[in-house]
Amino acid sequence: MNINKAINIEDLHRMAKRRLPKIAFDFIEGGLEDERGLERNTSAFHKYQLLPRYLVDVSRRDQSKAVFGQTFSSPFGISPTGGTSLFRDHADLMLAEAARDANIPYIMSGASSETIEAAARIAPKNHWYQLYSARDPQINADLIRRAADAGLGAFVLTVDTPVGGKRERNIRNGFANIRGGLFQALSLKPSILAEALTHPGWILEYLKRGGGTPMLGNWQPYAPAGASAEQVYKFVSSVRPFNAQTWRDVETYRKLFPRALVIKGIMSPADALRAIDVGCDGILVSNHGGRQLDQAPASLDVLPAIRAAVGDRLTLLLDSGIRRGADILIALCLGADFCFMGRPTLYGAAAGGLPGVKKAIDIFVNEIDLVMGQIGCPSLSELGPDFLWQPDWQRNR
Repeated sequence: MNINKAINIEDLHRMAKRRLPKIAFDFIEGGLEDERGLERNTSAFHKYQLLPRYLVDVSRRDQSKAVFGQTFSSPFGISPTGGTSLFRDHADLMLAEAARDANIPYIMSGASSETIEAAARIAPKNHWYQLYSARDPQINADLIRRAADAGLGAFVLTVDTPVGGKRERNIRNGFANIRGGLFQALSLKPSILAEALTHPGWILEYLKRGGGTPMLGNWQPYAPAGASAEQVYKFVSSVRPFNAQTWRDVETYRKLFPRALVIKGIMSPADALRAIDVGCDGILVSNHGGRQLDQAPASLDVLPAIRAAVGDRLTLLLDSGIRRGADILIALCLGADFCFMGRPTLYGAAAGGLPGVKKAIDIFVNEIDLVMGQIGCPSLSELGPDFLWQPDWQRNR
């Protein structure tokens, strides 16, 4: 597959789908239940139209954006995505390296195969970490210490997984989680195995790295000595609190981490206000990419209400549903300070490794630059509601 032939994210999407067996691709692509949340996430952006302003000098366009005291080259970053080594060996480090080279932030998933320290060595100024809390407060404290010692600019706490979602694609594939490894699931359904064997490149790479369960690198030090990857996964499953996490935990983490603390998964304006009260620096407005609550609203739909509630007291980040550079500009017009996306860079990693991730980032950078020129916006600081067409035409200025 020639990554250079991709001209948009959908091209990378198709390339990833061709390279991966269905059981692996569904793990990336799927939502849960009827997958209405997936559709809402992308269609939410289609409800808005950008209103161009002409006779503006756009010969120089600046898409740099500062967040938490650091200026990045573009207003987007890479969302945390777990299990990436199922799709490409060392994909977590590829994401970190591509983020460093593009000068955008990368949030390492709490379910990553690599470690905080390994990614920090590659991208010391672009690396953030996402925590899935453990029942043992000492584990949480140590993960936070490691993130702080590695110099990470932000610590992201995911709160939207109080219980697991019903991801029906994975259930039908016999692959409801990564614990048993893909080949355990493949062996249960001959038709799925037969389809997987039509992707020999992926099969050979998976066999080369030993197959089975990916090692959850950041959790390995807390599991029993000498634990296998599957045993580490079982250990993590046993210590995850899920429905036991509360605002008191957030207060504890606030005291432990010295730099920006972000809560990921907030969708309610009331919760956003509570985040201010406990000292959070930002929230990542997200419905987990449509993978946790199928009847949740799209992240973009709740963004204006949250911005109205918090004003300028909190940094607002947004993910879920972004597929075009124009989507990012729409989100900024509606009140986001910064955006993140997960699947687009996973498509790139699956399709072409590090060059594929870089291609996905370049596509967004180029589309943002093009649309800024098209709408007469030389700087992101000028964006706001006036760049969106209002259905009530009398409200347009």
